[in-house]
Amino acid sequence: MSRRHLPYRRPLLATLAAFAVLTGTAAAAPADTPRAPAAAATSLGALDDTYYQDALGKTGTALKGALHTIISDQSKLTYSQVWDALKDTDQDPSNSSNVILLYSGRSEPKSDNGGGVGQWNREHVWAKSHGDFGTATGPGTDIHHLRPADVSVNSIRGNKDFDNGGSQVSGAPGNYTDSDSFEPRDAVKGDVARMILYMAVRYEGDDSFADLEPNDQVSNGSAPHIGRLSVLKAWSQEDPPDTFEKRRNDVIFNQYQHNRNPFIDHPEWVGAIW
Repeated sequence: MSRRHLPYRRPLLATLAAFAVLTGTAAAAPADTPRAPAAAATSLGALDDTYYQDALGKTGTALKGALHTIISDQSKLTYSQVWDALKDTDQDPSNSSNVILLYSGRSEPKSDNGGGVGQWNREHVWAKSHGDFGTATGPGTDIHHLRPADVSVNSIRGNKDFDNGGSQVSGAPGNYTDSDSFEPRDAVKGDVARMILYMAVRYEGDDSFADLEPNDQVSNGSAPHIGRLSVLKAWSQEDPPDTFEKRRNDVIFNQYQHNRNPFIDHPEWVGAIW
């Protein structure tokens, strides 16, 4: 496995930290998304010159393979460490004591995590039964696809694939579900799509876990697939990365896993691969 990008990590992080001191807070988010807390702003040009250098100019399987090599170089968390990590990655920009829940959009105290009604827990956006990886260190603890979610809403989503349609989810306006699929609210449709596609690139079956791949169907059961790909691609275009999602990517890179979701930095790579 190539490690060409390793020597660039520390200079890049140092550059980003210096940039943050000079520029102050991150840019304002769209009106329907809270403004994220100040974080080290990431220069895409610096990333392309260092982190993504081996992927530039490629498409299709060549691009997917290059990105897999790049993002597979990561630090890994235990499942218990995920609790604290999510308190940083999904912090409410308007209240540093809270996190924003993925599907409901509700601001909930960081301390109110657990398994009770009204609390928040750890949602595996790529359902852990799709590939049977559970909560094992690796895909089961990869915070690029783990998000805080209302316990009851998380249970309703279960391990369903993603698709449009269904009945509105109780307690989470704007989310819909039926017997075999779940549709998240508009403000996070793109987030969900990019998390799923990150997982498909990161986990290719070469590290004792299943080869995770999206497909264009639902009812995938325990197979290492999640659909629908056509819907996920549309969601990624309709809901481009916002300030909250970009900050989250930076926090994961700088403080926790030290790898990135490339589809947040380069949304156009979704179409270049699929």
